[in-house]
Amino acid sequence: MKSALLVSLFTMAISLNTAGAQTPRLMTMSELNKRMETGKDTTYVLNFWATWCAPCIKEMPHFEKLQTTYAANPVKVIFLSLDFKSKLESNVKPLVKRLGLKNEVYLVDKKSEQEFIDQINKDWEGAIPATVFVNKSKGLWQFYQKEFSYEELEKTYQSLK
Repeated sequence: MKSALLVSLFTMAISLNTAGAQTPRLMTMSELNKRMETGKDTTYVLNFWATWCAPCIKEMPHFEKLQTTYAANPVKVIFLSLDFKSKLESNVKPLVKRLGLKNEVYLVDKKSEQEFIDQINKDWEGAIPATVFVNKSKGLWQFYQKEFSYEELEKTYQSLK
């Protein structure tokens, strides 16, 4: 009886954690630029990650917390997976569901790795995690190739707004 109750509570907790999780889809760089046009005064926090990158997964809750903490401000966190397109269904969607990510999640649809990297930052070596803060109305485009703690992420966001 007790074990059945515990299993039921555990199952409910998992479903609550994944309820409302985003459903990732493919997005090209052109589509991303159009997406960012919808909020001209918004600061976009673009986090580049992959399902096989442990530091990327570790920092994702920090980005979720940033969005929640500053929900009243014009800030939008967008997760951009750099996994292969063939991994969308098998790796990306299950991880997003398991983590219960609430922010927008896309898998970058790119023709050329190097062309894509150069569009983000010519000095980017392609290592992840990487994050870009963008605010077109302020002419802001700040690139960081590092893992963020929540304190660092919040401090960086505060310094740019």
